[in-house]
Amino acid sequence: MNRRFLTFALLLVVSGWMGAAAQSETHPFSVHDMLSMDRISDPQVSPGKSRIVFVRRTTDLEANRGRTDLWLVNLDGLGMRRLTSHEAGDWNPRWSPDGKTIWFLSTRSGTSQVWRIPADGGEAEQFTDLPLDIGALAMSPTGSHIAISMDVFPDTKSPEETKTRLDEIASSKTTGRIYDGLFIRHWDTWKDGRRSHIFVMSTMGSANGLYSSQIQVSGRVGLEVLSKAAGGTLVDVMQGMDADCPTKPFGGTEDFTFSPEGRSIVFTARDVGREEAWSTDFDLYAVPIDASEPPRCLTEKNQAWDASPVFSPDGKWLAYLAMERPRYESDRFRIILRPWEESRGSRQENRKTRVLTQNWDRSVRSFTWSGNGRTIAATASHLGNASLFAIDVATGDVAKPLSMWGSVGAVTTDDDRVVYGFDDLKSPVEFRWISFDGEQSGIITTINADKIKATRMGDYEQFQFKGWNDETVHGYVVKPVDFDPKKKYPVAFLIHGGPQGSFGNHFHYRWNPQTYAGAGYAAIMIDFHGSTGYGQAFCDSIQGDWGGKPLIDLKKGLAAALKKYGWLDGDRVSALGASFGGYMINWIEGNWSDRFRCLVNHDGNLDERMAYYNTEELWFPERDHMGTPWDNPEHFEKHNPVNFVKNWKTPMLVIHGALDYRVVDTQGIATFNALQRRNIPSKLLYFPDENHWVLKPANSIQWHETVIEWLDQWTKN
Repeated sequence: MNRRFLTFALLLVVSGWMGAAAQSETHPFSVHDMLSMDRISDPQVSPGKSRIVFVRRTTDLEANRGRTDLWLVNLDGLGMRRLTSHEAGDWNPRWSPDGKTIWFLSTRSGTSQVWRIPADGGEAEQFTDLPLDIGALAMSPTGSHIAISMDVFPDTKSPEETKTRLDEIASSKTTGRIYDGLFIRHWDTWKDGRRSHIFVMSTMGSANGLYSSQIQVSGRVGLEVLSKAAGGTLVDVMQGMDADCPTKPFGGTEDFTFSPEGRSIVFTARDVGREEAWSTDFDLYAVPIDASEPPRCLTEKNQAWDASPVFSPDGKWLAYLAMERPRYESDRFRIILRPWEESRGSRQENRKTRVLTQNWDRSVRSFTWSGNGRTIAATASHLGNASLFAIDVATGDVAKPLSMWGSVGAVTTDDDRVVYGFDDLKSPVEFRWISFDGEQSGIITTINADKIKATRMGDYEQFQFKGWNDETVHGYVVKPVDFDPKKKYPVAFLIHGGPQGSFGNHFHYRWNPQTYAGAGYAAIMIDFHGSTGYGQAFCDSIQGDWGGKPLIDLKKGLAAALKKYGWLDGDRVSALGASFGGYMINWIEGNWSDRFRCLVNHDGNLDERMAYYNTEELWFPERDHMGTPWDNPEHFEKHNPVNFVKNWKTPMLVIHGALDYRVVDTQGIATFNALQRRNIPSKLLYFPDENHWVLKPANSIQWHETVIEWLDQWTKN
């Protein structure tokens, strides 16, 4: 035998053995790997600009929940250490201005209260012992005060009064509730009249009217607990307002902030009376921290959404996000710069309010200032990514993305650098930094690196095609694990929700395409007309046309992918979707019913007209369906899946949560009823303890296993 051929053959054998050995040490990605990833969030840069404190969430499968702790790491990635280790949850860390103390929220006392811990090590001390749970925490620039949120009855004068009323309700023999306005329930919670209000309290102890008491926490005695004294040092700066801050259901600390001087609070709230269920008129308000004056509306002229107040480093400007069109939650968020009247030594006549990003056709998600105030770093959905951009404050010019690919979030700054969270389709969030000019960058954390290395994931790429009206539409394809181009693979066709959303370059914890790739499927995701990140006109185009342009894009997108990637098996395709994606599954069942081997419908509407009457946020269907069912019934019937049940034939798995008040569970039950009555193979997976999302770890495992088994049944046999 030729020696050269023998050597080559030996190399092939060794290479094959090494490849097999490497594979034996790893495994295909699954839902268990997804849940095992540590989730990091809320990075807060220290006053010394040398390190960050952040929240690290781990999943406890035994307890069937996640737990959160605080961690510290230097901005160069060194010195990673755990700051808290109590079995209770710790979150919402905030630095004291001197950098010596970290304030945070914790449930270790049995309720959510404010705690503090030395940044360089030591025992945590409880700071508040209030009768209600605290929802959010902010620190004043001077460190003399903190702002916290609590759910209170607006007509009460103290948290104690709210607690007394709650106890009376709980002890009552009657359980009926009487409503005379909307909302009666929202997202996954029935309303009981309470509102989330911002309270301000001093951090200076008894010198400011607070008293201390001795309590026992975790077996130790002597912690100083500060609570409301009879003289009143806990101030509700929203006293009497029938509105929420943070906003419900997803608002957080981005909804309120101290002014640079620490004398005022600026917050966003929707105070619109009986119109709340069909209004998006969130306004910014300013109020003294002692509530000596009532909240003053700063954005009364704008009837659309105003949000996310952030002050410039020099205190002269209040920047915030604003939409232009009322009652439309997916309008473009622009950055507004407004002169701050409390700033000293400034001439108001030379500074006028202006729209910084009026000419930029992207909707800003979040933003932060550079240390010199000349640049703003902003995140925005962009061509299937959530990118990071630098914006010149003087001109409004938007530079090329500082970070283009993947998804950027949780942005903050250390003066000359942006610190942010970054993830993509093959990695969960890790922290990075980049200079405002984009010339320097670095990786701060690699917390999940070993877990990622232990799995085998599918490679991915973005593709384009001509969709509705021959306009360019984008999509992603994710290859199955252990991809072999000579094989043919079944397809999981994933349809995103919203509909003003995107299945982009993002590591998702509910709809992660890698869970399908690990099960042997190729995943295809199309950002159809109505998706975000492609300009406002593209986003708006879905209005009144839910079953039109999106279905055309989905049809053309699937055809384009099958043509481009010959290893996709066009005869073995399943379609899956949630929320709007679930609606689209029902629409496909009646209008594209011969294309798919099987369907998966999670929380999707069957009857759009009835869905209007039993949902909670009415501004959404009124905008997308161009009116109300009684004034414009033709638009609710134009693309209504219930009208095409007679065409149904494809096997469908239906999934719904009992606590979903956005798309109510009777829509899923009705879908299953129709399938069963028409003798179509079908299953119903019903969660009595989940809302619009599946959040509990054990339920997430059941969800994924049930879905994969359904796909296997119809597309692998």
